[in-house]
Amino acid sequence: MTTPLNLGVIGLGRAFTLMLPTFAADPRIALVAAGDPRTEARERFATEFNAKVFDDAEALCADPDVAAVYIASPHQFHVEHVKLAAKHGKHILVEKPMALDVEDCREMIAAAKEASVKLMVGHSHSFDLPYLRARAMIRSGAYGQVRMINALNFTDFLYRPRRPEELDTSQGGGVVFSQAAHQVDIVRLLAGSKATSVRAITGNWDAARSTEGAYAAQIRFDDGSFASLTYSGYAHFDTDEFMGWWGELGQGRDGGLPYGRARANLQKATSVADEIALKNARAYGVAGSDAFRIDGELAHNHFGLVVVSCERADLRPLPQGVMVYGDKTRHLDELPAPKIPRAEVVDELHAAAMSGHEPLHSGEWGLATLEICMAILESAKTGAEVGLKWQL
Repeated sequence: MTTPLNLGVIGLGRAFTLMLPTFAADPRIALVAAGDPRTEARERFATEFNAKVFDDAEALCADPDVAAVYIASPHQFHVEHVKLAAKHGKHILVEKPMALDVEDCREMIAAAKEASVKLMVGHSHSFDLPYLRARAMIRSGAYGQVRMINALNFTDFLYRPRRPEELDTSQGGGVVFSQAAHQVDIVRLLAGSKATSVRAITGNWDAARSTEGAYAAQIRFDDGSFASLTYSGYAHFDTDEFMGWWGELGQGRDGGLPYGRARANLQKATSVADEIALKNARAYGVAGSDAFRIDGELAHNHFGLVVVSCERADLRPLPQGVMVYGDKTRHLDELPAPKIPRAEVVDELHAAAMSGHEPLHSGEWGLATLEICMAILESAKTGAEVGLKWQL
């Protein structure tokens, strides 16, 4: 029988709610502690999981019953919380983006190495099984080398309820920090070679939510391949239409539901406090774990349309597998439906913390992704192609 990993959680907000169905259902994880500034969230967690709760991150990290810490606090606290966890000898899973600048990432990596603990960055959609299967298919050599990758995603991201700092780029707000990390992770995983430069343009089109809501970027790789990334969070077109109306989290959607729900919901907020309240309603606390359980048929998570053009085929990861468009035929390399959503995150975390395996999504991996996100912002500002230094 597999020994469960005793996991403490720092931050019971939206990121945690997305991982909650995974942690609660996977027998390899035991949720033993949590910290959050919201009393209702702490009390709910203590009751539902018979677990310890803290209003102080260091106290949680110091608890001897905690073997690893999942850091799902707001972006600006990641570096502080990673250092605290490392200081107390805990293995670490930190949400993307790893940090808000390259030097903070390097400090986090150094702290983990000095403490001899494993540092993982995620989850991002590069953990999703269809992308991992596509990576394995590419590595088999059956389809030749990767030549081009196109990634396209249109969502309502900018019109979901936000705290003020989430609409301030200088504090880690906007789609580049929160959403480009997913796309960059995916294309880096599938390209399989080192990124060398980035050229990008960003869109900031709504004065009431004045941060980057869209971007288009091109990444060059050292083997001559390249990737094109496009993202819009302006709540018009929805790329789930291209995915058979399977949602990003693997849930079936009704494409005929009322259009424009995100904007309509946001109109209920007439103040900053109202919008924060709407955001908290989507987080753990007022609602318990049942509210975040995914019911009904499940498919695999995804992050919009991705097409990998190899020398002898195009590969398209889908919620049900990988579609292969070859020279003469096309077919679906089918994957079984998941029993636990995002179980691949636990695969990697448990192997790292309990068996000492080096994670794919290491601190160095997170640094490389963050560097590209920063390069997207820099290129958009200067109009120049930006060279990269910290790539794997």
